[in-house]
Amino acid sequence: MLERFRRKRRNRAIVEHLYDGIVARARSPLFFEAGGLPDTVMGRFDALAVEMFLFLRRCGSEPALQPLAQDVVDRFMTDMDHSMREIGIGYMTVPKRMRKLAGLFYQRVRALGGPLDRADRDGLAAALQGEKLGGGDALSDAHIAFWTAHILDTSHLYAAIDRTEILAGRWPVDGNYPLTRQVSGRPGLWQAVL
Repeated sequence: MLERFRRKRRNRAIVEHLYDGIVARARSPLFFEAGGLPDTVMGRFDALAVEMFLFLRRCGSEPALQPLAQDVVDRFMTDMDHSMREIGIGYMTVPKRMRKLAGLFYQRVRALGGPLDRADRDGLAAALQGEKLGGGDALSDAHIAFWTAHILDTSHLYAAIDRTEILAGRWPVDGNYPLTRQVSGRPGLWQAVL
């Protein structure tokens, strides 16, 4: 009986470590500076949504990671709920806003998933343009180029992470280390940093 509680506590710690790594990536200033997201609630939500999307794609490719991925999604939704309450959204309004945010998240997943599956850079750029990340005006072409490169490159880099690392709660991504950088002398062109 005690072993079950220890296992549950270990699993909670693993989920927290993974989620903390995803949040650290989403807080990278690069997403707001080069990526053009506004530093608003919706801009931060979209940065986190993109990182969650990439994490879920990595975990979705292996059945052994899917239960853990679901736990991380649950943690993400709990975090969104707590964040809304902290910024003063009323108790009666939170469930409605949560449905809206969850719908927005899964809309982004559907829109970006197809082009990413095909490694279709132009299709991904079009999907990003249609999604209006940040909740406001459409992003510029340079910002769309940044997000397209970031999503494609990061997806490839995450695919190389061994599942044992993920199952151990290690998400080997430093939030201050950009996975994507602009190519010198070529505005709008981005590449992965290995």
